[in-house]
Amino acid sequence: QGQTVDDIPKEVLIDCAHLVKANSIQGCKMNNVTVVYTPWSNLRKTADMDVGQIGFHRQRDVKMVTVEKKVNEILNRLEKTKVEKFPDLAAEKEARDREERNEKKAQIQEMKRKEKEEMKKKKELEELRSYSSLMKAENMCSNQVRAAHSHGILWEFPRDSDGI
Repeated sequence: QGQTVDDIPKEVLIDCAHLVKANSIQGCKMNNVTVVYTPWSNLRKTADMDVGQIGFHRQRDVKMVTVEKKVNEILNRLEKTKVEKFPDLAAEKEARDREERNEKKAQIQEMKRKEKEEMKKKKELEELRSYSSLMKAENMCSNQVRAAHSHGILWEFPRDSDGI
């Protein structure tokens, strides 16, 4: 993931080209064989093409490697390390797709969490800038109470209904 065809090491390309040449019916008998490789999405096959014939959507995505002659050391080394597997491609594809969905879901959750956190910070900042915290009833006092405090009067006498 995140790699392109151009990121393939030269040694790996040479090994693959030698395997292709050795496994080709015509190519194993010839020298200076050109091996063509491209991403699978660039392959074009139509119904009017012969068996084994393919085309390419974009010619600039087609890469070529030339194998001059057979090198037995490379083929022997590859043959010794050969491991033949018969994978369940459908299950592997489903597992990969599931993993990609989970990663995408995690990214979306992270974005939502950051967005929620950002909204919370924005709301707190807005609250600090507004006067709503100053205009609460417990923070308010009348001018009479304020005047009494400024004159050193600590308590007030209760007023009668007569006004005395």
